Amino acid sequence: MHTVTRMSAQEFAGSVEELAVLLADAVDGGASVGFLKPFGPEEAAAWWREQATAVAEGGMAVWACRDADGFLAGTVSLVLARKPNSRHRAELVKLLVHRKARGRGLSRLLLAAAEDGAVAAGAGLLVLDTETGSAAEHVYRTGGWTRYGVVPGYAGAPDGTLLDCSFFYKRLTAGA
Repeated sequence: MHTVTRMSAQEFAGSVEELAVLLADAVDGGASVGFLKPFGPEEAAAWWREQATAVAEGGMAVWACRDADGFLAGTVSLVLARKPNSRHRAELVKLLVHRKARGRGLSRLLLAAAEDGAVAAGAGLLVLDTETGSAAEHVYRTGGWTRYGVVPGYAGAPDGTLLDCSFFYKRLTAGA
């Protein structure tokens, strides 16, 4: 049994080390999530700490997926647009599920939580990018997201190899 909850700024600050383990696991497993090897929990914790102001100010929402024992099995973040003409949209970032917790539908639980959170925040249009051909791309395609393009060599894998990247959107409300 897993539960997904949105972290308060205080919960986020207290969970940085756990989030760091999750992010380092993703990079170690080859996920193209913005970082190059070598990359460990220390670098991951520094990145998460840099997000604390955005979380505290409400510009970034972070959800945690924990198992019955409290293990942080996954996370997803939503970055809300700040420009006056774009407050109707948000970007889904850092959907991460620990390798030992995959195959249990946690990505879908996290996506649903982020989508509900976006609607509650007034963002009816979500966008994201992901490695073309990845397992994550499959999750988005089957989750009702629409791919609107592919950019060759857009992002680097943890080993520095350039990868194609697919861009997706999802309308959550009719007015988006």
